Amino acid sequence: MRSLWDSIIAGYLRVVEPFIGFLVRRRVSPNALTTIGTLCTCGAGVAFAMGHISTGGWILSVTAVFDLADGAVARRTNRATTFGAFYDSTLDRIADGFLFGGLTFFFAANAWHRSMPMVAVGLLGMIATFSISYTRARAETLGIAMKGVGMMERAERITLLAAPQALFGLALDGLVLRLILSVLSATAIVTAMQRIAYVHWVTKAAAEAPEPDAQPAADHPTP
Repeated sequence: MRSLWDSIIAGYLRVVEPFIGFLVRRRVSPNALTTIGTLCTCGAGVAFAMGHISTGGWILSVTAVFDLADGAVARRTNRATTFGAFYDSTLDRIADGFLFGGLTFFFAANAWHRSMPMVAVGLLGMIATFSISYTRARAETLGIAMKGVGMMERAERITLLAAPQALFGLALDGLVLRLILSVLSATAIVTAMQRIAYVHWVTKAAAEAPEPDAQPAADHPTP
């Protein structure tokens, strides 16, 4: 599964490479790219909330390039900073909130597709998504590497929130959208649990590891 997603991302990077090269040559600020990408993603969330599901999917599909471009530009122009990483991670959480919030609002307010079970699914997905990011951030402050832990990271979530909605919208009376949101929520919950279990395993193994034997005291000759 992980190798499949890595291959998809690598292919996408090859497609958008000319655009990234243009941004590097123009010395565009990575933080500006992060801001623009977040505003576009929030716009997609608003489109979802208003019932323009296909439009929101296309906005997200086209502007997802900013999620990759900001980091690539920062590295190539030697402008990767601690604040930039913090800023990117913070705005990602805001964007995730808009996307899940928009879909949840749609199922709560739309006259034709109102569904309280789907509202619950959306809220659970939002909570689990925030838990995924928090578990990684908290674990890494403890010195535990979390990259690649769990079945569903942000790149996969954005792909599932973008492509199916862009292509199918509310096809089959919204069945495709309900299925995608359910899959996203379920896999987000599983991913959060996987990360919690992984941290538990690592910390338990560290606690149970035998301490190195104490060095024997040097012999002192009897006077």
